[in-house]
Amino acid sequence: MSLAAESPSPSPSMSSLSDSDDFADLLAAELELADSASHGDPSASPASDDEEEEDVAVEIDAVEQGSTKRRRVEERHQDQRTAVMPDEDVIGSFKDAQIKICPPHPGFFGGLCIKCGKDQDEEDVPGVAFGYIHKGLSLDTSEMDRLRGSEVKNLLRKRKLVLILDLDHTLINSTRFHDISPAEMDLGIQTVASKDVPNKSMFNLQGIHMLTKLRPFVRKFLEEASNMFEMYIYTMGDKAYAIEIAKLLDPGNIYFGSKVISNSDCTQRHQKGLDVVLGAESTAVILDDTEHVWQKHKENLILMERYHYFASSCRQFGFSDKSLSELMQDERESDGALATILHVLKRVHESFFDSVGYLHYIHGYFYHSLLSSPCVQ
Repeated sequence: MSLAAESPSPSPSMSSLSDSDDFADLLAAELELADSASHGDPSASPASDDEEEEDVAVEIDAVEQGSTKRRRVEERHQDQRTAVMPDEDVIGSFKDAQIKICPPHPGFFGGLCIKCGKDQDEEDVPGVAFGYIHKGLSLDTSEMDRLRGSEVKNLLRKRKLVLILDLDHTLINSTRFHDISPAEMDLGIQTVASKDVPNKSMFNLQGIHMLTKLRPFVRKFLEEASNMFEMYIYTMGDKAYAIEIAKLLDPGNIYFGSKVISNSDCTQRHQKGLDVVLGAESTAVILDDTEHVWQKHKENLILMERYHYFASSCRQFGFSDKSLSELMQDERESDGALATILHVLKRVHESFFDSVGYLHYIHGYFYHSLLSSPCVQ
C-alpha cells in the first residue's frame, strides 16, 4: 500500500518502550534481544546468553535523546581462544554452535556479527550500511525487514508516521562565502549573520565557510510536525554540512538525534532511497524540492516550492531578479511554503489514521506479516 497514493501530492522489546523512546532505543533493544528466541525453542539454542556475551560484546550506544538502553560490547576472542584451544572437541562444539545460530548473519558491527559475534569474512554479505546510526553498523535485508516491522508497530502505537526532510531549498538556503554577491556584501550580510541575537535565522558557519538562512516558520513547523511524525534529515550534502545544519534546526537534539542521512549514506549515486531509512515505505512522507533524486519513491514525495534567499541560489537556477537577501525581504511565516505544507501534512496524518483507513492498514499489515512469518509455510 502506498501512503502517498491516498494522500495529497509486538516483539517483547516493544512493550517495554515508553512514548519518549526513539528509534535508537528500539534498535539497541532489538539488537540486544538478537531474536534468538523467535527462531525456535530457547532450550534448543546451544549457547547460553553468558557464553554469547563472553564470545563477543559490541557496544551500541543509543545516541538519541532520553536513551538509557545500551549494550556493552567488548571483544574477548583472545581469551576465549586460549581457553578452548587445548581441547579440540570443545572447539568443534563451539563452531557447531555458531553454525546453528548463523549464517545468515543479520548484520555486522565493527566487523563482528551482531548475533553470534563471528568475525566478518570476505564471503559474508555486508548488507546495507547504517553509518549514520552508528559507525560500522550494517544490516542484512531480513534484519532490516524485522526491525522495520517493529518500528511500524512502535510508530502506529504512538499514532505517528515517518517524515523525510530535505535541507537545501526546502528547510534552509545556504551560500558559500566566495559566492556572496557585491550587493549582499554592501548590506553587510556576513556581519548580520555573525551577530549573537535571540531567535536569529541567519548563521555564519565559519567552520565550513558558509552562510545559512533558516526558512521562515521552520522552527514552528518542526515542533508541530514532530507530534505527527518520526523525522529524518536526508540531504545530498556531505556529512559535516548535514550535521552543522541539524544543529541549527534542532539545537536541543529533540527532533532528529542520529537520524541525519547524507550523501555518504546513499546506496545509489545521485539518488536518495528509503532503503537506508529504518521506517516502512508505506508510512513514509518525503518533503523535497527535487523530484529526480527520488526515482523509486515518487509516490511518497510532496514536492516543495524552492526557497531562494541568497543571490547565489537565484543564479544557480537561472533567475536574474534580485534575491530576497538583496531586497531585504523574506517569505511570510503565516502563509509561506512551510506553513502551507504543514496543513497538508496534518491532512495526510488525519487521513491515514481515520477509523476506516487506519484499520484497513492495520489489517493489511498484520495479514502480510502473518503470511511472511517462518511459522506459516
